[in-house]
Amino acid sequence: MPPGTITGLVVQQGDHERVNVFVDGVFALGVSIYVVQDLGLRKGQVLSQADWDRLEAAEQGSRAWNAALRLLESRPRTERELRDRLRRKGFPPPQIDTVLNRLRELNLLDDAQFARLWIANRQHISPRGAQGLRQELRARGVDRQVVDEIIAEQTDADSERAACEAVARKAARRYADAPDRATFQRKLGGYLLRRGFSFETIKPIVDRLWNEIRG
Repeated sequence: MPPGTITGLVVQQGDHERVNVFVDGVFALGVSIYVVQDLGLRKGQVLSQADWDRLEAAEQGSRAWNAALRLLESRPRTERELRDRLRRKGFPPPQIDTVLNRLRELNLLDDAQFARLWIANRQHISPRGAQGLRQELRARGVDRQVVDEIIAEQTDADSERAACEAVARKAARRYADAPDRATFQRKLGGYLLRRGFSFETIKPIVDRLWNEIRG
C-alpha cells in the first residue's frame, strides 16, 4: 500500500475483533483489533512504506496464529501436523516458526503430551500394541526418542498382554470355524500383528484361545 494518513478505524459489523483501516478516506485493509492495539494505530497517524510493511506482516502473523488455534480447537495435533496444515494454508515458514514457538511457550503444543493422549485414547477405544503405537506416532511426526520414552512410560509387558488378549478374545469369534490350528493361528495372529502386538505376546494367547475353542 502507498504511504498515507489513517482517516478511520472502524470495527466491522460482522466481526467485532476485526477493524477496517481507511487511509486518505479510502478503505485500505481489514486487520485484527489486536494488531491495531499492538502497533498503536490511531486516526491521523501517517503511515510510511515501512509502517505498511510492518502492518501487513503483523496481520499475516495474526491470521497464522488464529488459524493454528482453530486447528488445535478441533483436535490435538503434533508440531509437524500443525506445521504442514499452516504451510498448506499459504503461511510462510518464518511466520509458522513464530506461531509454533509461541504455542510451545504457552504449553499449547507439546508432542510428548500428544503422545500420552494418543496412547490413552487407543487403550480405551481401539487397543494397539507398542509397535503399532510407535508406528502411528512416528507417522504423525513425533520424534523417535519422545515416542520411545512415552511408550515406556505408559505401557509395560503386563498391559501389553492384557490389551492383546482383550483384542484377541473379541476377534477370535470370527475365526472360530477355522478348520485347524494352523489356519486359526495364521488368521488371528495376522490380525493381532496388524494391530501392532509382538509375535512373542501373540503366540501364547492364540494357542490358549484355540485350546479353549476346541477344548
